[in-house]
Amino acid sequence: MLRLTKSLPSLVNSNAFVRRTYADLSKLSPLVDIDPCVHEALRGSPGSVVALESTIITHGMPYPHNLETALEVEQIVRQKGAIPATIAIVDGRIKVGTTADQLARLAQSDTIKTSRRDLAYVLGKGLSGGTTVAGTLLVADMVGIRVFATGGIGGVHRGGEDSLDVSADLVELGRTPVAVVSSGVKSILDIPRTLEYLVKGLPKL
Repeated sequence: MLRLTKSLPSLVNSNAFVRRTYADLSKLSPLVDIDPCVHEALRGSPGSVVALESTIITHGMPYPHNLETALEVEQIVRQKGAIPATIAIVDGRIKVGTTADQLARLAQSDTIKTSRRDLAYVLGKGLSGGTTVAGTLLVADMVGIRVFATGGIGGVHRGGEDSLDVSADLVELGRTPVAVVSSGVKSILDIPRTLEYLVKGLPKL
C-alpha cells in the first residue's frame, strides 16, 4: 500500500512536480532559437508569453490567407498585453518566436506537419515544419511557456472506435502542464468520443 509521507501542499511544491523556469533555458538544446523579445519576457514575466502553433500557416490555409492570419493573431496577442511566440521549425532549428520573414517563408514553402513523433526526423534532416498542437505543446513546455492559444484541436476521428485514429494532440494535452485556450474540437471529428477521451487527466473549462 502506497503511503504519502508529505501533505498535499508540500508534495505539490516539492520536486515531484518540477516545472521548467527561465533558469533552465541555458540547458536547452543548441537547436532551439528563442526570439529576443520572447527570451526577455520569459526571464521577467513568463506568464505573459503565449505560444502559437504553426500548422495553421503551413497546412491549414492557402497563401496569402495563412500569412495574413498568422500576423493578425500575433497582433491580437500583443494588443492584449502579451508576447506572442509562434513555434515552428526552420532549416532544422526550433524557433520559439518567428520573424515576419520566417512566417512568410513557412506560408509559401513545402514543409512537414510536425508532431511529437516527427521532431527528431525533421531536426535531424535539417528540414522545416509547422508544429501541430502536440508539437507546439512539447516545445512550449520545454522553454517554460505556460499558455498556448490555438483554433481547433485534434481528436478522435469518426469511426475511431474501429480505426483507432486518434490525434496525438489528445495524448499531449493530458501530459503537458500547459494551459490551452482553444475554440474546441474540430467539427469534422467525433466530438462526444473526443470529450470522453479527454477524461484522461485533462480538466475542461
